[in-house]
Amino acid sequence: MSTDIPRRTLRQRLAGASTIWIGVVLVALCVVFSILRPDAFPTRFTFQTLLIETSVLLVLSVGMTFVIITSGIDLSVGMVLIFSGALSAKSMEWLSPAEDATHAGWGLIALGFLFSVAGGGLWGLLNGFLVAKAKIPPLIVTLGALGAALGAAQLVTGGVDTRTVPEKLRDSLGFGTSLGGIPNLVLVAVAVTAVAAWALRTTRFGRHTYAIGSNAEAARRAGIPVTRHLITIYLITGLLAGLAGFMNLAYFGTTTISGHGTDNLDAIAGVVIGGTSLFGGVGSVIGTVIGVFIPSVLRKGFRIAEVPVFWQPIAVGVVLVAAVWFDQVRRRARDRR
Repeated sequence: MSTDIPRRTLRQRLAGASTIWIGVVLVALCVVFSILRPDAFPTRFTFQTLLIETSVLLVLSVGMTFVIITSGIDLSVGMVLIFSGALSAKSMEWLSPAEDATHAGWGLIALGFLFSVAGGGLWGLLNGFLVAKAKIPPLIVTLGALGAALGAAQLVTGGVDTRTVPEKLRDSLGFGTSLGGIPNLVLVAVAVTAVAAWALRTTRFGRHTYAIGSNAEAARRAGIPVTRHLITIYLITGLLAGLAGFMNLAYFGTTTISGHGTDNLDAIAGVVIGGTSLFGGVGSVIGTVIGVFIPSVLRKGFRIAEVPVFWQPIAVGVVLVAAVWFDQVRRRARDRR
């Protein structure tokens, strides 16, 4: 009996390589906007601001990638970002000896960073425990955490944005550059992305993540500690939301409590557009990077091309629906083989 497995043709491999097609779409968008506004879009300033504006969202989306691959969801990341930034800003203000956090040194800034990451991690740990241990659907858990995190941020700040952000933090991380003019915020996002991509594709942790997303019960029977792994996934997502909150604080110099209302949806959209399946078991960090930049390029290009702002969410929505449709077509084709 022959045990040869039919080899897929080049055309079949390309058709299944969603990341390649998503990359083609991103390049095509850049080309179109460069043709429409050759004097404004293909410039160093445009691409530098695009990278900076997308860095915080990319850090959120990396954590969301892990969650969605496990067939979960986290609607709370935007509000956890706000809470973490608020906790960081107020802690630096409270601990400042001279009650003037704007002139704080690196020691106090380091404490602010720890408060931000720890605050995000606590929310992630709570979400993970309720999802994995209490068996509450992640949609309900994280929807509740969304409101609770925003309320906690308002309690910490009294509902008023805190603007006593250390100048050293803003000058070094918010607007600082390294390695030939690359913004430090972008370097942080690149480092997070690189580590996450390595972990997801080459480590046992990543293989367990895919296995749980494909079939959690089968993964449990295979000896994978599903409950512990899911708690760890949500913990990592919370920690990254805390890091994003600290990055946001450094860039804007304030807690921006009224902002980030759609960050959770933007992160989910970027992950799904990047080829990660909402049904779990399929996805990549590299795809997420491309997926996050597609809405960002659309918004930036529309602003530069002076397209009415009302068209921006419509365009992003069309791309998102198309990505989900493509995922469903791919799943049906895979199931027929």
